Amino acid sequence: MSEMESITRGDSPLDLSLSIDELDAHREHITDFIADQLDAAGVDRAVLGLSGGVDSSLVAHLAVEAIGAENLHGLVMPSSVNDEATMSDAERVAMDLGIEYDVIEINPIVDTFLDAYPEAEGEKMAVGNVRVRARAVLNYLVANTENALVLGTGNRTESLTGYFTKYGDGAVDCHPIANLYKQQVRQLARHVGVPEEIAERTPTAGMWVDQTDEAELGVEYDTLDSILALAIEGEVGTSATARIIGVDEEIVERVRTLYEQSGHKRSVPPAPESL
Repeated sequence: MSEMESITRGDSPLDLSLSIDELDAHREHITDFIADQLDAAGVDRAVLGLSGGVDSSLVAHLAVEAIGAENLHGLVMPSSVNDEATMSDAERVAMDLGIEYDVIEINPIVDTFLDAYPEAEGEKMAVGNVRVRARAVLNYLVANTENALVLGTGNRTESLTGYFTKYGDGAVDCHPIANLYKQQVRQLARHVGVPEEIAERTPTAGMWVDQTDEAELGVEYDTLDSILALAIEGEVGTSATARIIGVDEEIVERVRTLYEQSGHKRSVPPAPESL
């Protein structure tokens, strides 16, 4: 069985899609949020890492609506493990929106870390996280230079499962689309004009060659969204959730474990209580 064939797909995932009115409301709510975040920080500009995926493309479109193309700086940060078509789409989004962008290769940065600690060579997860954290450092280098905020691209599904790198793609000043499940991200992306080939692309964090979100999580996104909406946020029991969606109970429990074990990622680092 191939890696993709082993991904769990529910028989009847929930329809979490938004109506046209709801899409318009989210669009306005998010653009207002971005503008308010910059206003509260006393800055006029924002920096956004562009991956060529649906999340960053959606945030780019909404940020341009909120603050204008002239106030958004995009960073395309490819490495040796990234698909060329995806990186090309990242530049395409920037050009289509008319935003300033830079292409910065991160291989030399990652290689420097591995030269400093060669014991990590070959450790797929460790090195993959270094790639993500290198991009975060570059985002803030540009943002600090330009007196700007860093916009995040994390969505609700990633947050609830902990599917992001701590101090990597989780290291941002705000998360504009954090209230949207993955299927809603795709829907709003199409609504605001993100190209279809980007909206439908198989999601990847770009941490290693041929890495995909769904293969790593073991559950396809529509099913994952459904489990999160029912078992985690809706507090529906495991058996009922499994029956409604049409998956084995062990899949629901796996998602519940992801949620519980990733709680530290959704909180500031703990400190002892005051004496």
